[in-house]
This record gives sequence, C-alpha cells and structure tokens, in this order.
Amino acid sequence: MIKWKVLGQARSPDGSALVLVEHDGEYVLRVNGRELMSTKRHASELRLGVLGCLAIASRPKARVLIGGLGLGFTLRGALATLGADAEVVVAELMSQVVTWNRNPAFIGLSAKELADPRTILVVDDVFAVLGKSGRFDAIMLDADNGTTAMMTAGNRALYETRGLRLVHGALNPQGTVVYWSATSEDAFEQLMKKEGFATRVERVRAYGTGGPWHTLLLGRRG
Repeated sequence: MIKWKVLGQARSPDGSALVLVEHDGEYVLRVNGRELMSTKRHASELRLGVLGCLAIASRPKARVLIGGLGLGFTLRGALATLGADAEVVVAELMSQVVTWNRNPAFIGLSAKELADPRTILVVDDVFAVLGKSGRFDAIMLDADNGTTAMMTAGNRALYETRGLRLVHGALNPQGTVVYWSATSEDAFEQLMKKEGFATRVERVRAYGTGGPWHTLLLGRRG
C-alpha cells in the first residue's frame, strides 16, 4: 500500500500545524491532522473563482481579490473567466503555501497560474489586504473552513460584522463577494443581508458530481 508522502510542513501564526502531503498524484493540505483541501475534491473551489467573476467577465480592467491561495483552484477559475487585462490579487498568509504551489515538481498545483501576468500575489493576512488595497469588482474568500475556522482563529473575523463591513467597503458599487464554506451558513447569510448585501446560495459537490456538499454564498453590494 502506498503511503502518504510529506512534502512540506509549516506553522500558522496561531500555532496550527499545516502539512502538504501527496499520494498517487493527489495533493492534500491538512491542518492539525484534518483535511483542509485536496486536488481531487476541488470542484467547489474552482466554482468559487468562476462564480465570483461571471458578472464581470467582459468588464475592461476588472479587479478582483482572492483570499487564500490554497491549492490554486479558485485562482484557476478566476483567470479562466476574466479577460486578458484583468488584475487578480491573491492574498495568502502563509509564504510556505506559496512556495509549495510554485514548485514545478508538484504537478497539479498552481505554478502556471501564479506566473500569469494578471496575478498579483500578496503574502499577508487577507483582512489586512482588504483594508489597504483599494476597491475591487469582486472578492472571493476561501481563507478557511467557513465560520468554523480550522486554520487560524483570526480568519473567523471575516465571518463577523466587522469583516462584512470591511468587505462591503472594499467593493465597488454593485460589486460581489463570494464566501466558501464546508457547511451551510444560514445565520451568516442573515448577517450579510443585515449588512446590506443581496444574497443567493449555490451548493456544489466536492467532486463535481459526488461527494459532500459545499456552500458558496454570494453577496452583491447594493
């Protein structure tokens, strides 16, 4: 039986253990021993990038922000949807995650997408980037596991009133934000509405046609 091979290890600011492992061509990011994301179960992450950019696909010089590089699938979806003059800012807190994705030996990760001239990588907390990087036409947030944060407790702020107000202020008029979550987020959707977002929910299976359901919660700034 082929064993999982450890390719890289890192510690988040709050001390969580982040590990990249590979088995028979599948790459998995684990946090404290729990799977955070996988190259086989990536349909919802890819859809996040597409859904966030659909409304601005033909807009000249569209500017979007992706919170969390992960294994690069949201970035891949956004680049495939946007025009040649778009700007895609990716905020990733962990420099080690960037290094892993850029490694050409790790086939299937996002070395190609990170080398795309439309991609602007910022190694920083997405919460900080939201507050200092101007306005965006779309924001896609997959910095953690949803309101039940796995990576860092600080990511939970993105799903609180202060985070929603920061996101609202960072969007252009009629701009959209899409949140990824591993679970349904009914209470969070109500909070989004309270903070001035028109919302809709899309549910996507992890494998595209099978596997657990993930939630994409889209909010449009009114």
